[in-house]
Amino acid sequence: MKRLSRSKVALAFALLLACVIGCKSGKNSAASTNDKSEPNKSTTSNSSSTSSTTKSAPPDIAGKYSVTGTNENGSAYKGNLEVIKHGDVYQFRWSGGATYDGIGVQLGDVIAVAFTTGENGKGCGVVDYTIANEGANLDGVWGYWGTNEKGTEKATRTSGAGIIGEYDGTGANPDGKQYKVQITIAPAGSGYKFVWSNNSEGFGIRRGDNVAVGIGGSRCGFVSYEVKSDGSLDGVWGGYGSEKTGTEKATKQ
Repeated sequence: MKRLSRSKVALAFALLLACVIGCKSGKNSAASTNDKSEPNKSTTSNSSSTSSTTKSAPPDIAGKYSVTGTNENGSAYKGNLEVIKHGDVYQFRWSGGATYDGIGVQLGDVIAVAFTTGENGKGCGVVDYTIANEGANLDGVWGYWGTNEKGTEKATRTSGAGIIGEYDGTGANPDGKQYKVQITIAPAGSGYKFVWSNNSEGFGIRRGDNVAVGIGGSRCGFVSYEVKSDGSLDGVWGGYGSEKTGTEKATKQ
């Protein structure tokens, strides 16, 4: 093989070096292009993360159930329950012995129900409040039998302690109309008496950070159900001013 002169070797080396630098620059340029696409990946990741932390929808409670429970005097009973969704609220129908009908509103995994004897729950209403800041704030939803939309209500305690005391409330009717109201809560029997300044009264039972209130006077009873992981409903129930309460377990058929 013919040997190259030093000048030709130097020229070849210079060309090789230029090629290496050019290739390296190309790689850096490609890497820079990839970096620009990272925000899109980050956005996708953030979107996925946000989606995963969004609160899940409340469990669907509509359906037919088999019921077992205890009366306020401790005696046992059995029956059937049908839960029917109407817009924002639920209709509750009990059968198997006496017939009862009521209205229910759902707040997370808690359902508050007001009911009465017969085939309709006309005249009965219900409020389901979440208790916050050791009773300083109440955040609730409410409904009346025969109306398919729910209202909302928030209340701030102005005097008292726990959930006993005076509250200033604001809310929205099912038609969206805003209102203001004062609420007085006092202990009564096994629960609490609620009096609203718009001439409404109710009786509520507290379970943890929730209080379920039945409205409609002595003709309307109430139930506070907790939706369990297996889909069953675990309830405590009573009547206006009850000294004692009953229990109820409803299992989907």
